[in-house]
Amino acid sequence: MNLQHIEIQFRTNCFVLNCEETLEAIVIDPGAGAAAILEYIDSNGLQLMYIVATHGHADHVGAVSEIKRAKGVPFYLHEKEGKVLESFPDGARKFNFADKNPPEVDAWLDVQQTYRFGNCSFKVLETPGHSPGGVCFLFEEDEYVFVGDTLFRGGIAPTDIPGSDHELLLKSIRSQLYTLDENLVVFTGHGAVTTIGLEKMSNPFVNEPGAGLPGILK
Repeated sequence: MNLQHIEIQFRTNCFVLNCEETLEAIVIDPGAGAAAILEYIDSNGLQLMYIVATHGHADHVGAVSEIKRAKGVPFYLHEKEGKVLESFPDGARKFNFADKNPPEVDAWLDVQQTYRFGNCSFKVLETPGHSPGGVCFLFEEDEYVFVGDTLFRGGIAPTDIPGSDHELLLKSIRSQLYTLDENLVVFTGHGAVTTIGLEKMSNPFVNEPGAGLPGILK
């Protein structure tokens, strides 16, 4: 599998992943910068199959509609993020998006399903807390996990916003992420790459007993 990181506006990490054999591709968390994402896809001869997002905040889905219009591909999101998308116009105004309409979701993500593109596959992990339907995408064979805003290098997502739950976020990290292979590379929604092992060893917001500190965005 080939992976291209595209840091877009708001320092959101967007990822284009493609199967090296078939050139089928997906986009994870296109919050903005649709032109740059589309240019990369076209210049590398990739066939975009679908778009997925770890959650529905505007800085992670802001470019979905434009990419959908250009490529005619479906967009998948967790069902509990439907409520989050209702506040998209507020986020669009905050980030100065031209299009204030939320992206249309074509199908809800199914945690029982394995998603494929070309010869690549991943599973969906439910990790609510930062938002009600937050998820992570686990590529076991490649030893990658894409965590959106659930976990950062040395930090965790903010939990002082509507729909967030601090204790639920900590539970999600400990039960869904900290139980994974410590060698897994963690691609975060903002900031630097990390590993499961490094966060288990050193993340103060998750690891201290009874951690009650507010979330921080790295």
